[in-house]
Amino acid sequence: MREEAIFFKSGTLQLEGLYAENAGDQGSIVCHPHPLMGGAMENNVVEALISALFIHGFSTLRFNFRGVGRSEGTYDNGVGEQKDIGAAVSWLKQEGKFNVLPAGYSFGAWVSAKWLQDHENEHPAILIAPPINVMDFDFSPLAGKIGLVVCGGRDTFCAHERMKDIARQIGCRFECIPNADHFFFGRESELIAFINAYLGAKKLHK
Repeated sequence: MREEAIFFKSGTLQLEGLYAENAGDQGSIVCHPHPLMGGAMENNVVEALISALFIHGFSTLRFNFRGVGRSEGTYDNGVGEQKDIGAAVSWLKQEGKFNVLPAGYSFGAWVSAKWLQDHENEHPAILIAPPINVMDFDFSPLAGKIGLVVCGGRDTFCAHERMKDIARQIGCRFECIPNADHFFFGRESELIAFINAYLGAKKLHK
């Protein structure tokens, strides 16, 4: 896959992203970890997500939230970042990618979940390691809006047994990588395998 550098507007701010185009009208935005903790679109989990999604026919857009890298603005406690997600989705649709799958890792999963509360999505979202131990999540309005959650068995930010219960309550697929922590270093291939299995099963049931 080949990514091209792009810029798009979120309100008055210019955000930077990397876009890989596939045939068809399926697209995915991929949201990165916490901006105040070094999170950016150049991240091992973000790259695992885009590689799996691209293989399954999705055009992918990873981007830096406001205040990260060459994106304008400053961190906005998840409020402005939700606007950034909306802007990324709009940009994809302007490119003809009308069926959008939101995906996010860590902070990116949290902001994606917040955004999904007030928006409809064509494909259920993929959330990796949502930090339910340290951030405020409300999953009750998200039944049918999340398709897959993956976390590590030793993730101190996402208690896997609690996440498993939540996934069951909202009817989404849950996978746990044993002994993996929040960062998945060296475990990316297992993460990709779970995403591939989920996306492959979705195709079979279309």
